[in-house]
Amino acid sequence: MPDRASVERRLRRLGFSDDGTRVLADHFLDAEERGKRSHGLARIDFLETLPDLDARAEPACVADEPGYQRWEGRGALGYLTLDAIVRAQLAAPPDHARLVVASECFPTGMLGHWVRRLADGGLVSALTATSPARLASPAGGPALAGTNPLAIGVPSSDGRPVVADVSMAKAPWGDVIAGDASEADVVPFGGEQAHKAFALAVGLQLLVDSLVAGGFGAVLLVARPEADPVPGLRTLADGLRLPGDR
Repeated sequence: MPDRASVERRLRRLGFSDDGTRVLADHFLDAEERGKRSHGLARIDFLETLPDLDARAEPACVADEPGYQRWEGRGALGYLTLDAIVRAQLAAPPDHARLVVASECFPTGMLGHWVRRLADGGLVSALTATSPARLASPAGGPALAGTNPLAIGVPSSDGRPVVADVSMAKAPWGDVIAGDASEADVVPFGGEQAHKAFALAVGLQLLVDSLVAGGFGAVLLVARPEADPVPGLRTLADGLRLPGDR
């Protein structure tokens, strides 16, 4: 795997600030270390092909009310929008819970990366994001939903949060970009039970679309935990790997 310095040089050549470079490098290298090549360094290759990349664009929070925030990407990559959102939640956590809606938020990368940061900061979260429509019903017909991952992060007093991050596709589009899958693999996962993943993909698609009102977006629920269930679950698991463990 390339060293961090070479990764950051490539990102700076694209025009990203020092802060943006750090955010992107953190994300891509984290993905590589966790074996998720679909969201790793292959994404820099992808960014280098974008003719209209605005490396200096900055997202903005346009509504901030008790229990609700709305953000706009304003031309920034979804990675940078989610980074700004995560920082904002950690800097000023909700009293109880907050719904965060982000428009113009794409690509968003490995969603587990963002909920892990929130969990490391002591917050429970659930995050989903939309993408170009690529999933059709197992019964056939046109593509109706994106691969629409769902990530959930739960903090733990033992410092080992549980992070579940699942795409609704057998292979996410990133696997195609990384050369690890073909477009034929971008179908709802589950074989004979694929209708279940398709139903989740459609539900998540409509959830985001109804709140974002146009374009790709992300929806985050973040809350202060009222309990600490992870250590007990680890005791029951008796050493088995839980979601998000290395």
